[in-house]
Amino acid sequence: MQIKPALHEGSIEMKRYWLLFAQTVTVLLAVWFIVATLKPQWLHRRPTLASIVPVFDASGLDRSEAVRTTSLSQAAKLASPAVVSISTSKMPSRSPHADDPWFRFFFGDQFNRQPQTGLGSGVIVSPQGYILTNNHVVEEADEIEVQLSDGRQALARIIGTDPETDLAVLKIDLDELPVILLGDSDALEVGDVVLAIGNPFGVGQTVTSGIVSALGRNQLGINTFENFIQTDAAINPGNSGGALVDVNGHLMGINTAIYSRSGGSMGIGFAIPTSTARYVLEAIVRDGSVTRGWLGVEPRQLNAELAQHFGTRRTHGVIITGVLQNGPAAAAGIRPGDVITQINGQPVRDVAGLLATVAALTPGQPADIEVERRDGRQTLRVVPGRRNPNGRSR
Repeated sequence: MQIKPALHEGSIEMKRYWLLFAQTVTVLLAVWFIVATLKPQWLHRRPTLASIVPVFDASGLDRSEAVRTTSLSQAAKLASPAVVSISTSKMPSRSPHADDPWFRFFFGDQFNRQPQTGLGSGVIVSPQGYILTNNHVVEEADEIEVQLSDGRQALARIIGTDPETDLAVLKIDLDELPVILLGDSDALEVGDVVLAIGNPFGVGQTVTSGIVSALGRNQLGINTFENFIQTDAAINPGNSGGALVDVNGHLMGINTAIYSRSGGSMGIGFAIPTSTARYVLEAIVRDGSVTRGWLGVEPRQLNAELAQHFGTRRTHGVIITGVLQNGPAAAAGIRPGDVITQINGQPVRDVAGLLATVAALTPGQPADIEVERRDGRQTLRVVPGRRNPNGRSR
């Protein structure tokens, strides 16, 4: 008899909850109906990206702060003022028959032609007005005019050239010059982002971007000493002598050449590393020219055929196939068939490395060269001579 009142009270409580639920649903449906009738667009809002994937929204950030993380504009702003345009002119040679009236009758006044002009780029590397550019930009020029990005112009004089690396040092006399910072090109890695800055086709200063495609390119037949940075940043005629910079705006190389079948950029450009350019710059400013060591040998990359011919057990390295009589190498006892393994403790792995190492030797200062022969290894003391830029032997 005591159970019935409890069941009765429970059913009453359940009815109350059910009634409350029904009223709530009724109100919500009524609200939905009103919204669907008066503001249907409220019911068709697309979900935001943040509601699907958690992201950091940059819309609220200061644009200058957002751009700084993705744009290369800061690097371009730092480096561009120090990149200059170079215009050269050369007077045509006068014919020895210029005063002969019969010559003039048949050939006309060809000797009165306009001066030959050329365009290129350069990089200001010192507040004293020193400019790095390519030797082929200013070679045989009678007049060199430099134009800065701020509009100033000045005549430049050649301090010195180094045809074997295709570098030249100019100087202008202007105040408050913008100067580029020299970077560490030895720290570059394939894939690093770089900018090429110059004056292609004479259209005006232009900035292009790309990556480092390869390092240590050599045996291209461009220069005697080759250790190029390869990049896919667009380099075109007129860019020669311009700057290759990293994302910090630091100079990494001097743009020099391109591989092209059309004359324009095909995504394969070459720049001389800053490490080489710095060495040439210091030597020219200090001595007026670059002095390099010389041994008087004809080296070749060792292969199976040469190894068999000379009877060496090594299968790789640099083998000497010829020695100049009365040269430094001959005086030291180096002979054909020797495989050079080290110079002053520095390993020699290929002909390009041998050439660079020998060139870095100081003429007249003895150096130790380790060679491998049939009867074992020997260390020879050689006194390098001074390299003749026109000579072919190392």
